[in-house]
Amino acid sequence: MKPKIIVITIALLLVVSAAGACAPAPVAYAGMPVTAASAGGVIVSQQALGLWVNGSGKSYAAPDIVVLSLGVESEQPTVAEAQRFAADAMDKVMQVLKSKGIAEKDIQTRQYNIQQMTQWNDKQNKIIVLGYKVTNMVDAKLHEIAKAGAIIDSVVAAGGDLVRVNGISFSVDNPAPYYQTAREKAIQAATDKAKQMANASGVKLGKVIYIDESTGNIPVVRNAYMLKSSYNEVVAAPTTSISGGELEFEATVQIVYELN
Repeated sequence: MKPKIIVITIALLLVVSAAGACAPAPVAYAGMPVTAASAGGVIVSQQALGLWVNGSGKSYAAPDIVVLSLGVESEQPTVAEAQRFAADAMDKVMQVLKSKGIAEKDIQTRQYNIQQMTQWNDKQNKIIVLGYKVTNMVDAKLHEIAKAGAIIDSVVAAGGDLVRVNGISFSVDNPAPYYQTAREKAIQAATDKAKQMANASGVKLGKVIYIDESTGNIPVVRNAYMLKSSYNEVVAAPTTSISGGELEFEATVQIVYELN
């Protein structure tokens, strides 16, 4: 029986070797670097066959959206009391937001949390429950930035000491045109760079064989809103001034040219 086993093993090795010998060599596509090759072959990179350049461009816009992050925070001896006070204050906040023309679809709950407040007691050698804290925060989107200050003041007046304003952020409703402008500038910058490098090195640019773009997230400008103490109590003000400033949009491209 042993001679038969040896013959079968040799046959299997021959089959595996033949399959490896028939494996096709890697193919390089225009603009796609080859990073692997068959045994005994040469690793080829498309980078060595052309000119790679990067370019970046920016555009700017005034924000047309402001998002207010606000809500209430209640601390009471029991969960029921904390919930009741928080619910009452939040109802007043919501009434203000809706009375100012903010649609329900533009108000989104971001956080609802019930937290037990405790403290270690050295004399009793155990944790003592001090009470409970209920936090309810929402994001309110405004399409009129000029109204933001007045809305904040109204919310503070309605919700009283339980109101918390975590901050504000600015954005644009349609960022596509600004990214398009930034992209055009990035391509132009990369093209100019490629021409300069070609002229300086005495070669001629061929056709574009690869292009890629990377853009960041929609820019958001955030500002904190008058907070003080460890409890984040809002400092009331007769008039709150809100400035949107300017947003920056950036695009970066990578282009590969053939060299003639």
